[in-house]
Amino acid sequence: MRERLTRYFTTLAELLHGVKVTDRAAKSMPLADGCEWMRNSAHEAHRAGNKIMFIGNGGSAGIASHLAIDFSKNGGLRSLAFNDASALTCLGNDLGYDNVFAKQLDFHAAPGDLLVAISSSGKSPNVLNAVKVARARDCGVATFSGFTEENDLRKTGDVNFYVGSCEYGFVEVAHLALCHAVLDIDMGWGRMA
Repeated sequence: MRERLTRYFTTLAELLHGVKVTDRAAKSMPLADGCEWMRNSAHEAHRAGNKIMFIGNGGSAGIASHLAIDFSKNGGLRSLAFNDASALTCLGNDLGYDNVFAKQLDFHAAPGDLLVAISSSGKSPNVLNAVKVARARDCGVATFSGFTEENDLRKTGDVNFYVGSCEYGFVEVAHLALCHAVLDIDMGWGRMA
């Protein structure tokens, strides 16, 4: 068990150190630049009276909820997640599951908002449709994906964070760690070290 745990955490660390970040034109950028873009965009949205919107399915929905409350409570930035059960079941029933996030963005997104779109596979139609609405509303977009480098979500954000693994656990933990790094460093982590 000890060897397997060591391998597990070594693999996770290697994946985090190997995160690939690209811009909307698919040009590579350093991880620090991508994180700084997200941090600045979140603050710009908040200063302008806008918000940060988090979306994701399954484990990524849990990450979206976690981050929305942490960015609000700990970071002091207006944030929310669009995964309320009643909204998802109502919109899924009436409009199809592919539209559960897009319609909520249609209701709530405003120019200058920031959408954080999280999908382990990068292929979730409801997440991809939401990004289209965000773009039409002139929102900034940060994406978090994994599995294949050519996934569709990775082509849609102003900044795209890609974790090179096909295992949900590694991808999800890395996505949460990346977003927490943005928030925690913004809040002052490491300044006194």
